[in-house]
Amino acid sequence: MAVVRIPLLAVDGGGTKCLAVLVDRSRQEVGMGRSGSCNYQGIGEEAASRELIAAIAQALEDAKARSGLATQLESMTSGQVEWELECAVFGLAGLDTEHDRQVICGMVENVLQSLNVNVRHLIVENDGFAALLGATGGKPGILVIAGTGSIAFGVNEKQQTARAGGWGHRVGDEGSGYWIGKQAIMAVLKDADGRGEKTILKELLLPYVGLTRVDELFNWTYSSHYSVDKVAELSPLVSQAANASDQVAQTILQVAGEELFLAVRAVMDQLEMKNKQFQMILQGGILQNDERVRELVIERVNGYASQVVIENAQNAPIYGVIAKGLAYLDSQVDGK
Repeated sequence: MAVVRIPLLAVDGGGTKCLAVLVDRSRQEVGMGRSGSCNYQGIGEEAASRELIAAIAQALEDAKARSGLATQLESMTSGQVEWELECAVFGLAGLDTEHDRQVICGMVENVLQSLNVNVRHLIVENDGFAALLGATGGKPGILVIAGTGSIAFGVNEKQQTARAGGWGHRVGDEGSGYWIGKQAIMAVLKDADGRGEKTILKELLLPYVGLTRVDELFNWTYSSHYSVDKVAELSPLVSQAANASDQVAQTILQVAGEELFLAVRAVMDQLEMKNKQFQMILQGGILQNDERVRELVIERVNGYASQVVIENAQNAPIYGVIAKGLAYLDSQVDGK
């Protein structure tokens, strides 16, 4: 059996996709893999484990194929590889409570064992906290994420952390892609029975999900075809309607931006950051692709906290996860 040693495995596992990256000491990527959602709260432990395994296994296979490891693997006789990782950092959606931590840590350990991967130092964080700490380098900052779900995280100059929102699609995730899509469905139903304003959302939503009548949309909503991801996919249609001057769609996006601001403000207040300088980082498909929502959040935050610095760099969350792992590796080299 060949033993392959790699310094770092970084995994960014969200509600939409899972990305696994292997990194060497020179901070170069040596393997990469991706799969689907690995949020156990949304798809269950078994399905989430399968997605984690798929992404990490693909990264390991990618590492095998790269020239830097080819020489080591030529001597294999059994065809088996044992992977030795100095550090593995998992930033995973769904880690919100102590119960979640127990479930997810157990899930991660089983995944690594099934792949014959030994990890010297394992870090498991909520995907948002990992991305925040990596993006800010430990400096004061707030990360607001609005993708399939939504949440705000913050860290102040005392390294105290706080969060707001992120309570999942059933009772939270306001301003997220799912929330926007759900509001669109409700608006279509209200329009159909005369309880709401007229909207062109019906003409956009029904064909998108392969339907022709509003009553079919009702049945679809309560069928096995309905899912968090599929509803989140409807959010660009709301943006399209808003750009076509649809008042209902514009109102949905207006409320989405206000809700995201409320989450940011709550974190600021918890960490007493209102009158201090800090970075605000905007991530997720809604905040990166919908200018209406993005600009509203920025406007509201600027009006509340005069020293906020908007971080325009739109690095993917995986870079924050990698940065957290590299910080650990650097601390070991420095003897800290």
